Amino acid sequence: MSATMLDTYREVITPEGVPLHLPAAGPVPRALAWAIDFAVRFGALLLLSIPLAFLGDFGKGLYLALMFVLMWAYTIVQEAVWGRTLGKRALGLRVVAREGAPIGWMAAITRNLLRTVDMLPFAYAVGLLSSLFDAHGRRLGDLVAGTVVVHERARPVLGSVSIDTVLAPTQPLQPAEQAAVVAFAERASRLSSPRQQELAAIVAPLSGGGGQVGVLRLYAMANWLLGRR
Repeated sequence: MSATMLDTYREVITPEGVPLHLPAAGPVPRALAWAIDFAVRFGALLLLSIPLAFLGDFGKGLYLALMFVLMWAYTIVQEAVWGRTLGKRALGLRVVAREGAPIGWMAAITRNLLRTVDMLPFAYAVGLLSSLFDAHGRRLGDLVAGTVVVHERARPVLGSVSIDTVLAPTQPLQPAEQAAVVAFAERASRLSSPRQQELAAIVAPLSGGGGQVGVLRLYAMANWLLGRR
């Protein structure tokens, strides 16, 4: 198995002692989300410029005010209220605090104002370098504001697949190993399919299969260990 794992997950421990794994987003999906937001703002300004052109100087002043709102308040307000812009929503991304909590107004303002630094010297060069060298893909604005952009998990459909097969382990298992197999079967439904397969691949010598086959065999072994036979 390759040493490179699927996750660039950021693990945080809640005050209740529950570990959370936040799947950090890399520069590519973030750039695509930014492009969508830019297209939305540019399109809105283009449409508004047509009627405002007939209002003379007043229209020019109003256009500049709207430009400021769309270029700055657009991202700040959406991230502070909903944790994501339209572009991030389309890509399934969300901005959260470093501990996984929703961000507030100060963090939203800080990370967006620092875009002026991340843009330097051109084409977001500083932000790109920062995200490439940071383990969680954070640009400079995220590092200062204490935020991270993560992939929003799809809500798992519990019990959508009935696993009723039974398979005896191919080798004797220690108590801790038995507990790990059972724990996997109990919690796997809350994980994405790629994450399930990644975990199953770790014990491929035991399951004798990779991918979804390995996942199903671990379910079957858990049934055997639990006496469902």
